[in-house]
Amino acid sequence: MSNNSTPNDQTSDHLTEAKRILTGIKPTGIPHLGNYVGAIRPAIQSIQNSDSDAFFFLADYHSIIGCHDPAIIHESTKAIAATWIACGLDPERVTFYRQSDVPEILELSWILSSSCAKGLMNRAHAYKAAVDANMEKEDVDPDQGINMGLFGYPVLMAADILMFNATHVPVGRDQIQHIEMARDIAGTFNHRYKPLFTEPEALVDDNTPLLTGLDGRKMSKSYNNVIPLFGEFNSQADPEKMMRKAIMRIVTNSQLPEEPKDPEASAIFEIYKAFATPEEIANLRAQYESGIGWGDAKEQLFQQINNEIAPFRARYQELMANPKELEEILQMGAEKARRHSRKQLDKTRRAIGIRPLAKLK
Repeated sequence: MSNNSTPNDQTSDHLTEAKRILTGIKPTGIPHLGNYVGAIRPAIQSIQNSDSDAFFFLADYHSIIGCHDPAIIHESTKAIAATWIACGLDPERVTFYRQSDVPEILELSWILSSSCAKGLMNRAHAYKAAVDANMEKEDVDPDQGINMGLFGYPVLMAADILMFNATHVPVGRDQIQHIEMARDIAGTFNHRYKPLFTEPEALVDDNTPLLTGLDGRKMSKSYNNVIPLFGEFNSQADPEKMMRKAIMRIVTNSQLPEEPKDPEASAIFEIYKAFATPEEIANLRAQYESGIGWGDAKEQLFQQINNEIAPFRARYQELMANPKELEEILQMGAEKARRHSRKQLDKTRRAIGIRPLAKLK
């Protein structure tokens, strides 16, 4: 896409007919292998041979719901923006922006919350899980420690999606409910006021792997069990060595090297499959079944991952050392995004009765 003209600018009063994809990621920690395999790589691949509109954003307002460290928010925003670009996202081809640079999204979130039933929010998985955890404790209020950001998270997510009339939102199965809620919120508004919002569809790829972390649980920043993609924040350590060191910490059992091993019960093998061809996977499977040392398996995993990641590393480090370039890219994306959001918000405000009382000369 050029800066001056995009297919997105053809939006009018009718709902979006062309396929429009929207993807966001929260900047709450270092970019890790799970982010890359589960979101970044498939998102970039999905648009390489497609003429669909695509919106990619850094969900920094979402991140402050659970992270209250300003330094982490700031550094993570920079690192994740650099990761997207280093891994091949073309900011000329897509609309790549920071959520906080599009203030119309927050205004739309308030408008949508004013017609959204509280009961819908009560059913949100994240809120229910937090309440259930409190209920297991004695003499604790069910809503203790739950902020309004967590409670209203699905409305802000709906605003992210509906602002740009996204038709498809790539998500994991644990996020499908949020897309269903966005559909419900859009439908309520469209019925009450005017049909302005496309009801989005969840785009779930069952072939996208969910990586296991170093301790055997799902790879997640909250579990502190991730494999860093390009190293830690502000670390002077070599990022390639850091990745290798993390991989060597993957928990294994006590089987001897010569013992046959079950590849399907191995986190090493599971992660390897996300980076290997069918032939390479078959080869490693045979090694497991005939006997392989855990150190050897981990070394093969490191080499396989590094072969794919190493070409991106230099570009990432270049961007991290030059935040001005990143900021220019994000501001370019924000302007592209706001060409849509200003129009959509104006139509929304007029639909609910917030419009000029008369034309002034």
